[in-house]
Amino acid sequence: MTRLRPPLTRLLPARLILTGLILTALAGCATAARLDAAGDVHALLVAIRDNDRVAFDARVDRKALKRSIESRLMEEAERRTEDAGLRALGALVAPVLADAADKAVIQPSTFRAVASSYGYRPDQPIPGQVAIAGALKAMPDGRVCATRKKDGPCVLIFSQEAGVWRLSGFDGDLGQLRSRRRQP
Repeated sequence: MTRLRPPLTRLLPARLILTGLILTALAGCATAARLDAAGDVHALLVAIRDNDRVAFDARVDRKALKRSIESRLMEEAERRTEDAGLRALGALVAPVLADAADKAVIQPSTFRAVASSYGYRPDQPIPGQVAIAGALKAMPDGRVCATRKKDGPCVLIFSQEAGVWRLSGFDGDLGQLRSRRRQP
């Protein structure tokens, strides 16, 4: 006996419901990643506020952050000059500057200026995990980032490694990464 197929009009709502469920599940994954990352971002903000080098280092992927800063330095050198010789010199100098950044710039006191630009100041309480999660944006590659405004470009990038979200990239203003010697 042959089964009759239901008319297409009956299948269409089922497909729409299935599509909606799939999209909701994918959005839930992005939200879960942001909420999970927010706990570690909160810990990073506390380390920055308290100038706690050990806690800061636990939430920073130094190698990735150093590569990110090196890449930004090279982009900046290319953007500022048309001269191929100067660009080549910039490419040679960028790794040396990134090494210096690793030692002098990737520290809590330096990132205090970046945190301050987001409104996180030592004299104010740090928002909770849910508030921080709302300020994070899921990236297509599984990382999350913090932006200055809702749909703005990523500034701080976080990657998950061994169950911990670590600061792994910086796409903000390089001028904010000046070493800070004094405590506010």
